Amino acid sequence: GPGPTCVLGIDMGTTSVKAALVTGTERGLALAQSCSRETQAHSDSLEAAPQGMEQDVQKIIRALNECLAALPQQQLQRVTHIGISGQMHGVVFWKSDKGCKWSESGTGPAFEPDKVSHLVTWQDGRCSPTFLSSLPLPQSHVSLATGFGCATVHWYLKNSPDFLKAYDAAGTIQDYVVAMLCDLKKPLMSVQNAASWGYFNCRNKSWNTDILKKSGFPVHLLPEVGDPGSIAGRTTRAWHGIPKGAKVGIALGDFQCSVYSCLTERTDAVLNISTSAQLTISMPLGFQPPEAPDPSSAVTYFPYFNGDYLAVAASLNGGNVLAAFVGMVAQWTQELGLQVQESAIYPRIIQAALAQKHSKLSVHPTIFGERHLPEELASVTSIGASELSLGHVTRALCRGIVENLCSMLPVQHLEEMGVRRILGSGSALARNEVLRQEVERIFPFPVVYGKDVDSAVGAAMVM
Repeated sequence: GPGPTCVLGIDMGTTSVKAALVTGTERGLALAQSCSRETQAHSDSLEAAPQGMEQDVQKIIRALNECLAALPQQQLQRVTHIGISGQMHGVVFWKSDKGCKWSESGTGPAFEPDKVSHLVTWQDGRCSPTFLSSLPLPQSHVSLATGFGCATVHWYLKNSPDFLKAYDAAGTIQDYVVAMLCDLKKPLMSVQNAASWGYFNCRNKSWNTDILKKSGFPVHLLPEVGDPGSIAGRTTRAWHGIPKGAKVGIALGDFQCSVYSCLTERTDAVLNISTSAQLTISMPLGFQPPEAPDPSSAVTYFPYFNGDYLAVAASLNGGNVLAAFVGMVAQWTQELGLQVQESAIYPRIIQAALAQKHSKLSVHPTIFGERHLPEELASVTSIGASELSLGHVTRALCRGIVENLCSMLPVQHLEEMGVRRILGSGSALARNEVLRQEVERIFPFPVVYGKDVDSAVGAAMVM
């Protein structure tokens, strides 16, 4: 026979694109194939350098096409549904009738971006606290922060208004992909992504259009909004062997999808450390977030599925801090006239830290600030002459990353919410035994590591 039908899950990540083929079995869903490609899409921001953080959408879509081309054709031909997740908060602009060009590739029709801007990512820092405080107050339970789609649009409005005139559509990178596949005249966005843009009221599921209009915001750029889990449309063409007419889900938040891929019990907390870091628990059924945010609170409430919410301590400092540390070590060695590849430094610093079980050194690792404390940067204290080895510093840095997250959503609060177990996930946690040791030292719960916690798989499971 032709074999079982498949669901394709795609995650448009900050550093890589991943595609996963999921099939139904007698025991439930099973991962049949997966593929990931690094995007290497970082691009200098001409308008907002050095605070800008942009990515080249051409390179992101090239990585997506490479991913799909690497998956088995016969399984792609059995795909009936496509679920897509991706990095929240960010924004990309395009011309709705010229967003992409379709052409034949070796594995069937594929699209390439056409009249499309760079993606301004969630890590973008162009909106200073002073600039944010000059904007109208949103009617939302989420505090506005730099990197949020609506804040970025406000920035362009003030600093580069002509830039916006070239486009009539906007969305997250995953909304863009859905719009291209389904040929949507107006982008469609899930409540999850809309909440992450700011100026969105989750209670009545609507944009703060009145507030935005008064500040001259181009409200025509705001996408339509629908429920996570709903269908956005169908593929208007065959795509890398996937048949025309496959159902495409409304694009989802990568974070919610990664949680969905592993969270089975409400008594589980999910700890994810990849580029950034998050600690998450499910809120009780029927929970509604407060009308207005507490700007000093480190916990945000993310819309999940079926009207549920997650309480999330979302730190901007995770694996990116370790990457910055490794980059610093590489730069120092280069300045000393030596050449060491960053890929060779990682295993050595972890090895050195494993030999140092304890360190009095204290690293507060917030080099990227935090959304609730954007001005509070990193610091190192308790520096003693005997604590200066690479092992001591790496051990203290790993401990600091976990402690910072724990300070945002304390153990006592987890216990009060009935948490019984921690599910550990994310690339940084999977690759770094020192981080795992610190997680187990700081949290008084059993820790289970789910190496398959995966936004692409979660996006497929939702379908």
